Amino acid sequence: MNKKIRETTTSIEELTAKKSGRAILVAVDLRPYDGERVERSLDELEDLTKTNGFTVVDRIVQRLDKVDRNTFVGSGKLREIVEWAEEIDADFLIFDGELSPAQTRGITEATDLKVSDRVSVILSIFADHARTDEGKIQVELAYWRYRLTQLTGRGVELSRLGGGIGTRGPGETVLEQDRRAIRKRMGVLRRELKRLEDRRERSRSLRDRRHVMTAAIVGYTNAGKSTLLNKLCDETLDAGDRLFMTLDPTARRLDIREGLSLILVDTVGFIRDLPAFLYQAFRATFEEAASADLILLVADVSDPDAAMHIEVVEKQLNDLDAGSIPVFYLLNKIDRMRPNSLHDVMMLLRNEKASQILQISAKTGKGLEELLASLARFVEDSLLEFRAVFPYYEAGLVAHAREYGTVDDVKYEDDVIVLEGKIRRNEIGPLKPWIVPAP
Repeated sequence: MNKKIRETTTSIEELTAKKSGRAILVAVDLRPYDGERVERSLDELEDLTKTNGFTVVDRIVQRLDKVDRNTFVGSGKLREIVEWAEEIDADFLIFDGELSPAQTRGITEATDLKVSDRVSVILSIFADHARTDEGKIQVELAYWRYRLTQLTGRGVELSRLGGGIGTRGPGETVLEQDRRAIRKRMGVLRRELKRLEDRRERSRSLRDRRHVMTAAIVGYTNAGKSTLLNKLCDETLDAGDRLFMTLDPTARRLDIREGLSLILVDTVGFIRDLPAFLYQAFRATFEEAASADLILLVADVSDPDAAMHIEVVEKQLNDLDAGSIPVFYLLNKIDRMRPNSLHDVMMLLRNEKASQILQISAKTGKGLEELLASLARFVEDSLLEFRAVFPYYEAGLVAHAREYGTVDDVKYEDDVIVLEGKIRRNEIGPLKPWIVPAP
């Protein structure tokens, strides 16, 4: 890593450093006031903060007409928060939003407490959970994009905001040199990421040529996607009650029954208000869903915000041009479902063009037999049985059938080839002139 970058910003390695501390969460409630919405957002931030290894000791909400451009909450309220933090021995202030450089400067000038925001918390979690080279590069690229926005010429905010939440550094010295150094590093990362993405695209193309249908498992973070993949495929991937456990796409073969298979791809969890630069860094990962034959949208129906989570995922799928792909809605964690908690979800899905709506528990296995049966029907309905008889000069059709389907029987007779099997509906064209009724 460039030495100049190390002099002016928190090192990317500090994102994965051991974390601990006592944090106060701070949010603003803007007109028209909606205390319930703010509390739900703080609930999510608290989960993120705990996942990152910190203890939340208090939550503070300030009502404002607009966010203060210098201190986020207003100078008077900030003084109150700082005094309270000292009284309860808190050492972090974590703001529910993305702090501007001016806000970071205003806050850090008013207190020696370490300062963070929602974006840097998410970045730190991403860094902890990235396992593959591609995932690690995506995180680092997102990190430097974020740090670049924080370069303002003052320096103090860079030493007190961001990676590792609230770690310190000496501050910037030569602003333009810093910017050039960061942009140079980002260029290196983009080139390496493009190389890895091209390799993954080749693997995906090979998978398509072998006629292996794909189902992408998507959902809000912590909905139970990895747990579902583990249960269906007898895997032991990291899964738990923590946010963003999966960052790297994981593909596993699911043998539904003899001769009937499906590739399941576990994807990174979605979340509301994901900053654009984070979304762009992981766009290639999200696009696994856009190339799938089927989407398995997993929703945690034990969460009171389940309906909102589904809407967030659907919006982002539409942004990826994946809105036309068939969807199975998997209402997960029914073993933890509260009375009437399904109501909002079912009202939302009433007018949806859902291929299936299934209630499951990935943890206990409830409903998974029905899911497997539905997957089998989907795969079978996507294939056409055929019997074709054609002359030897059309022998290439045998290879076509093997590439886009399965060949059950092939006979080389005196003048013709007799071919029987199954093939994807959209690949039946070359065989159509030669199809004959079954004997």
